[in-house]
Amino acid sequence: MSIAPPVADGPQQIFRPVPRTGVIYVMGEAAARGFHYGNADWANLGQGAPETGPLPGAAPRIHHLDITDAQHEYAPVGGLMELRDAVAQLYNARYRRGMPSQYSAENVAISAGGRTALTRVAATLGNIHLGHLLPDYTAYEELLTIFRAFVPIPIVLDRAENFTLTPARLRAEIVGKGLSAILLSNPTNPTGQALRGGALRSWVDVARSLHCALIFDEFYSHYLYDAAAVSDGPALSAARYVEDIESDPVLVVDGLTKNWRYPGWRLAWTLGPKAVIERLTSAGSFLDGGPSHPLQQAAVPLLQPEVADQEARAIQASFGVKRKLMLERARAMGLQIDQAPMGAFYCFASLENLPPSLSDGHAFFRAALERQVIVVPGEFFDINPGKRRSHIPSRLRQFVRLSFGPEIEAVNLGLQRLDEMVRSA
Repeated sequence: MSIAPPVADGPQQIFRPVPRTGVIYVMGEAAARGFHYGNADWANLGQGAPETGPLPGAAPRIHHLDITDAQHEYAPVGGLMELRDAVAQLYNARYRRGMPSQYSAENVAISAGGRTALTRVAATLGNIHLGHLLPDYTAYEELLTIFRAFVPIPIVLDRAENFTLTPARLRAEIVGKGLSAILLSNPTNPTGQALRGGALRSWVDVARSLHCALIFDEFYSHYLYDAAAVSDGPALSAARYVEDIESDPVLVVDGLTKNWRYPGWRLAWTLGPKAVIERLTSAGSFLDGGPSHPLQQAAVPLLQPEVADQEARAIQASFGVKRKLMLERARAMGLQIDQAPMGAFYCFASLENLPPSLSDGHAFFRAALERQVIVVPGEFFDINPGKRRSHIPSRLRQFVRLSFGPEIEAVNLGLQRLDEMVRSA
């Protein structure tokens, strides 16, 4: 006798629920209360994108594209060779002058945005232990969950050490946990800390000696705020410390989203050994099919070293002013920021000294929404693939991330309203 299979109770029984990442969640909650982009009544200090308009000293913004008939066709999955070469030559000019090992177009894969680039990387990882830092970018959580070939292993950063990891401790983590690769943002989202100079060189040296791949998300590498950070150029990259491009286990992911302030273009790239780039391109052939043809063509002039450096300097000047404003106002209202951000455009603030009604990140977030201000609870950056640590309260529950990505008028308005909220608590 045959038994009929049970009837699913609608399509929701077939498809697994996918949680919204931190920024998507808070934006959804704000939208339910009337927020929309361009609404001047709101101050979006939760935003993960930079302001996109003109900046003093920056190159002119691109406002139109001329599209040829040929550009209506698919582009190669790995990207247009012209753009791949432009990316390679930018990194050679910035970081590899006089070095025998130089990047070429074959060391570059173009993808439709940073998440797509990282998804390609994740899809090509084997049966390994992959280290990831806590705290770090919220979107890593689902990325580290969906692919089951590797096991994500957390590396907890200590607040007492300004959420940084010394090269000595890096070596201990790799050896002690059997890590074959580590994924991290640099500069870091949400803390704004940055590996640079000798520390970054030491990380690359450790990875080389232990054959542990480093996957650097460098989407904030133009956002640097002190003289030491920019002493050897307008941007930072692990590419500076790679000895042999084909044998050193270093991947760099970056794109137009943050560092050129074109988030809507969804255009990114990955640099690494040719053999790895070939595998990423193969993954792209079934994951995403490749990036936009006309946008790639339009992006080529933006990668010219003089244009890229001009944009970086303009970002540092304009965002440095907003950083100073946020640090002063946030600290004055009682938020504790242990270490000023060296990069990115966020302040990761502790609420421990605020009144009890506001000392929890989610409570602070909800109260701010009532005043039409958006922030992101710090708990979202305590990324937890597979929810394996859900029984343990997050150590970041008393933090929020504040963004100075928007225009300075919105930053000022948001800080003013938060100050009023704290004073009335």
